[in-house]
Amino acid sequence: MRDKPGHGRTLSYYDFGRTTVHCAQVDKRFSYCAYVPRSYDEDGTDRYRLFVSVHGTMRDIGDHRDAFIGFAERHQVIILAPLFPAGITAPGELSSYKMMRAGTLHYDAILLSMVDEMAQRYRLDCGRFGLFGFSGGGHFAHRFLYLHPERLSTVSIGAPGIVTLLDADHDFWVGVRDFETVFAKPLDIDAIRRVEVQMVIGGDDTDTWEIAITPDSPMWMPGATLAGANRQDRMKSLKASLETHGIAVRHDVVPGVAHRRDGLMPAIEDFLDRAYGK
Repeated sequence: MRDKPGHGRTLSYYDFGRTTVHCAQVDKRFSYCAYVPRSYDEDGTDRYRLFVSVHGTMRDIGDHRDAFIGFAERHQVIILAPLFPAGITAPGELSSYKMMRAGTLHYDAILLSMVDEMAQRYRLDCGRFGLFGFSGGGHFAHRFLYLHPERLSTVSIGAPGIVTLLDADHDFWVGVRDFETVFAKPLDIDAIRRVEVQMVIGGDDTDTWEIAITPDSPMWMPGATLAGANRQDRMKSLKASLETHGIAVRHDVVPGVAHRRDGLMPAIEDFLDRAYGK
């Protein structure tokens, strides 16, 4: 093993290809791994684009990174796979990252700090980056789109269980009436329109056991059932909501696939190959 001079610090064998897992320096409760294409040369000058793949509730970050290795090699993109562990806000808690904020904890800021760390380590052009999330990561991806569209070039939203509509008649999380109050930042619809958006779901993804919202649910609020009963209904509602605001959406429904990310990958890669091949 031989250390190579890095961009901002020394890199080692474990910083190339499938990297080791690094803790986030801004908050060491969080961590991430990456994939760096074989062509990356510390003595080179080429800058690489960044793509972020956000896990679902299972938090299988290795799989979320490895699924995009072929894409990374085709388009010379570095993959970042963040880890937002369970139990951060309370023992057994699974979902706080999906809503972007939990009290004073800003999950969006944690991700952006990871991006900054990567930019110190590698030659990255990451003013704008691509984002994917499946299931719980799909929650994160579309809400991050609302909050930081200026940082995104593309977003692929994979089968979120609960969606936030661009609805000015309902408060967050159902809608965005109080968005600026919640996030201390206004919605920028024009910036969202500049992001290439895909929504993707399996045609057999119809189970509701995990995503049903009833009046006794901790998430219950006025309008909680507005988007529909299952993931199919909610994806259609989200698409309509975006399109009402002039935001173009590619909506892929993959036949014969249930709630599985691997079955969606051909549609996701087709979207990304078209976007990154321009």
